[in-house]
Amino acid sequence: MDESEFERWMLSARRTLVSARRDAQAGDYNWACFKAHQAAEKALKAVLWGLGELAIGHSPVALVERLAQLGLPVSERIRELAARLSKFYTPTRYPDVWESGIPEDYYTGSEAEEAIRWAGEIINWAEAVWKSLSGG
Repeated sequence: MDESEFERWMLSARRTLVSARRDAQAGDYNWACFKAHQAAEKALKAVLWGLGELAIGHSPVALVERLAQLGLPVSERIRELAARLSKFYTPTRYPDVWESGIPEDYYTGSEAEEAIRWAGEIINWAEAVWKSLSGG
């Protein structure tokens, strides 16, 4: 187990979540949603990299599945949050995903707050799993 690699990724996950909160406060809701996705992705990758496993791709759904395949306790709640956050990867950033307008037109404050809360839950889960794997 590579504690320093886990901590490196988790530090980035936590800081990305802080940045998502700032974006939400500034009214940049699409970016807050995207960064919430990124924070969750990094937390999931923290566990994988910490275990010495290859952690590629950007889908929290796929990353959670990989963790489950390794025998980690992935609850239905974590699977659900991964699925919800996965939807914020591309449409939050690219105008061509939308029939008209730009991504900034399509996200709300309540969506941003939900995404931030979901990412926080995944971060907390990743930290708890790591703690149980590392014996304390």
